[in-house]
Amino acid sequence: MFVDEVKLEVIAGSGGDGCTAFRREKYVAMGGPFGGDGGHGANIIFKVDTGLHTLIDLRYMKRIKGKKGENGTGKNMNGKDAEDVIVKVPQGTVISDYSTNLVIADLKDKNSEFIVCKGGRGGYGNTHFKTLSNPAPNFSENGEPGEEKVLKVELKLLADVGLVGLPSVGKSTILSMVSNAKPKIADYHFTTLTPNLGLVKTKDNRSFVMADLPGLIEGASVGAGLGDRFLRHIERTKVIAHVIDMGGCEGRNPIDDYYLINKELENFSKKLIKKPMIVIANKMDMPNSLENLKEFKKKVKCDIYPVRAITKEGLDEVLIKLADLVDSIEDSPLYEDVEYISHILYKFEEEKPFTIEKINNEYIIKGPKIEKMFKMANFQSQEGIERFLHSLKKMGVEEELEKRGILEGDIVKILDFAFEYQK
Repeated sequence: MFVDEVKLEVIAGSGGDGCTAFRREKYVAMGGPFGGDGGHGANIIFKVDTGLHTLIDLRYMKRIKGKKGENGTGKNMNGKDAEDVIVKVPQGTVISDYSTNLVIADLKDKNSEFIVCKGGRGGYGNTHFKTLSNPAPNFSENGEPGEEKVLKVELKLLADVGLVGLPSVGKSTILSMVSNAKPKIADYHFTTLTPNLGLVKTKDNRSFVMADLPGLIEGASVGAGLGDRFLRHIERTKVIAHVIDMGGCEGRNPIDDYYLINKELENFSKKLIKKPMIVIANKMDMPNSLENLKEFKKKVKCDIYPVRAITKEGLDEVLIKLADLVDSIEDSPLYEDVEYISHILYKFEEEKPFTIEKINNEYIIKGPKIEKMFKMANFQSQEGIERFLHSLKKMGVEEELEKRGILEGDIVKILDFAFEYQK
């Protein structure tokens, strides 16, 4: 089964908790703190596997979750880092944020891999907090939560030339004649239900990859027929080969077919219509094909190559032209500044580390940074509580609460934690 788009929830592993421990050994004076740090949580890494050609393995993985790092222990022993989760995907996979559609990674190279969710840092043990003023801290830190994201994972095939056209114009026949690909061929519409790839070799020993896409119809750019499910697969192609039934076998006008398909390409993406394009005038053995070709050339200013695909007549010339175009066009990224987009999308906004919402006499504090700090705080000791409250004060939370008119005894809430405000 060919699957080229899935929705996936990914959760990286949280860091292990730091340990609160003290050195108590006979004959060892001034033992002091002796708690180790927690291990790093598992990253979620997407990695290209050239042996894969579909996303079917991910279709039934609704959620991928990394393991938590091991907790630190006494004797300054740090916890073990959790093993990263490697998710194998086909070459050409694009990963984006499901809610915003911003691209996180484009895995177009054979050795591409990308950390889509970073595991949490291990919490510090009490040894880490030792200072001259506090030589025996009685608190440690919980592990940092791992990142959580809902992703859209798409496969966009890697091909140099894309064959486009209405159903039953001969795209699959052309691919089968010029490569070793074996697409399904029959005399009814939508015979091709999935994209097919073939390696094409020319008479002068050049080669390129050609993709045969399922037939397009009017409204394909918004999902009609097989629709935009497969238009994405020509976004990476260097050249578009527009196959036209010049015989008008189904009573259509070849000129109307040409403009209809171009309109759908443009509606789907402005970049598609700007790609170099040639027209393959197929079925030249049919009645009226020569007359239709003459009229077509009057209206359409484009490189036009008449062929009879069923007998390979004219295909050698087409392949030489396509190879020339492929050789003349440099590879260009499908997405610009992917790393920059990803960084901006997921970094914490330092200018707004928290927000405060007042409901009756309750002040609810929200914000990724402050919520992460809350999850990492260890409330099992008085020192841990005091450290957390001190951090809130340093961030300006207390000052902001007083500006909003908070009174003693009012309730302050962060996630599920509530406490009375005391000056």
